[in-house]
Formats: sequence, structure tokens, C-alpha cells
Amino acid sequence: MEAQYNIQHDSIETCMSHAQYKGEVRINEPMARHTSWRAGGVARRYLMPADLQDLQAMLRDLPHDEPLLWLGLGSNLLVRDGGFNGSVIAMQGVTSRLELSGGARVVVGAGVAGAKLARFCARNGLYGAEFFAGIPGLVGGALAMNAGAFGGETWEHVLNVQTINRNGEIKQREPGDYQVGYRSVSGPRDEWFIEATLQFSKQPQQANTVDIKQLLAKRAATQPTGAASCGSVFRNPEGDHAARLIEQCGLKGKRIGGAVVSEKHANFIINDQQASAADIEALIHLVQHTVADQTGVQLQTEVRIVGDPA
Repeated sequence: MEAQYNIQHDSIETCMSHAQYKGEVRINEPMARHTSWRAGGVARRYLMPADLQDLQAMLRDLPHDEPLLWLGLGSNLLVRDGGFNGSVIAMQGVTSRLELSGGARVVVGAGVAGAKLARFCARNGLYGAEFFAGIPGLVGGALAMNAGAFGGETWEHVLNVQTINRNGEIKQREPGDYQVGYRSVSGPRDEWFIEATLQFSKQPQQANTVDIKQLLAKRAATQPTGAASCGSVFRNPEGDHAARLIEQCGLKGKRIGGAVVSEKHANFIINDQQASAADIEALIHLVQHTVADQTGVQLQTEVRIVGDPA
């Protein structure tokens, strides 16, 4: 059952509900509406700033120790059934800048979808951004986890980034301020990406460069793109593929409750029968334990799991 956090005596909720924001503040918002798995509990507060100034104002009004969850398209996120006892900040469209910046540089806001960035670069004769079409999320999330697809990775192209902290202050950061690895990025605490300057090329980087339509067709042919999933659940182990290991262990079609390992691509878990977040998390753990027992490989998740159990 979804948690309903007690807000009757919470002055923060009262203050924020009556503040003069251009955006919206919702209380006890079901997160199943906002994640691609279509499962999970409620967020105590759900903030929808209209623009960067609105975001700054909301951050300043929150308690300094408030748990924050920054949300893009909800494609790499599982919120447990007990909900998230903090504030979710919906970034889609908040920082939507997308423009050329001389040469083959692009300035892009964290609230821009990866597919939109890929199409923008293609229209402007820039190469190297095609892989963003295969990332089912926003640029902010891609920066936060060094997202990649079709052999490309986000931080290969980063020249600099802008971040925002809990006080609403904006900072300029360089790649040297971060430790970047495969699907991982760590840097200054309590700062979140709001914009990046990316470097691409005006020449094809390799002879077999293909267009975005071909990449998306390949994705549709090999992945369950129309189903409720988070995308790839597990990181690929070095020198191998998580999907191959999962399939080798006979886990395609394995089900717990309404959650099932995809028959089309074994690194996808699908919500096909009103799965709870607990169903999905239990299936994740089952896959990890089975693969570890049979192959000795410890699969690490790409998906972020947050919140309280039911």
C-alpha cells in the first residue's frame, strides 16, 4: 500500500503550497505516474518548477536536510511501494536551452531529452551525438550516470557543465571536477546538473556512421521498447554482456508477480501485469543471485532504487 505522509502539521508543505511559484507543488504524488516502470509509491512533495528561477526559489524554501530526488523521464528509476519521504524535482522542460555555440559545440539544458539533442545535432550537420537517440531520458540524467548507447558515452563529449546547489546557487564546473567511469559519475556533493557544453564533430567519426532512424530501428528490433520497463537493468560486466549471462542462466521469461524478464532482451524487466515495485526489486535480486551462483559474476544495477518498502 502506498504511504500517505502526514502533512497536517507540516509548515513546509503549507508554506510551499501558498508560495508564488510559476510552477506547481503537489503533495503525496503517485510516482507510478512518472516512471517508465509505472510502479511505486508516493512522493511526499512533487515539485514542478516552470523555469530555472522557479527552481532556485523552490530549493531555497526547502529544509537544508530535505532528501531530494531529481527526476527526468523516470526511465532509470524504481520508487519502492512505501514512497519517497522527501521532494522530487521534475526537471523536464525546466532547463530547455539547446543551441549551437560555435564550431561543433552545443549548449544543452539538463531538461532536454537525449533524442531531441540527437535530432538537433543531425539537423545541424554535427556527428557523434547519434547515440543520444538511444538514451530514454534527459540530458541531466545522462550526465549524472555517464549514460551511453550504441558505443557512445555522454562524458566523452563534455567540455564543461553548470550545476545548482541547495541554496539555488549556480556553479561552472570542468570535467576534472568529476570522477567518470562506466555508468558512474561522482563529483561535488549536493550539486546537480542544469546545463552542459558538449563537443561533437563536423565530420563523420567513422566510416560506418549511420543515421538516427537506423539506430532506432535496431533498438526496436532488439529491445522491448513498447513495454513498461526502465531500459537496461544491469551494467555490462567488463568484457561481457549482462543480457548474455542472464539468458545463459535460463532466466528469460522468469516472473515474480507482475514483473517478468523480457523474452526479447534479457537485460530488461517488464511490468506486464500491474507489478508492484516489490515484485520488480525481488526479480532484480533473483537475477543477481542466480547469475552469481551459476557464473560467479556479480551483476551491478544501472537502475536507481529509492524510497521505503511498503
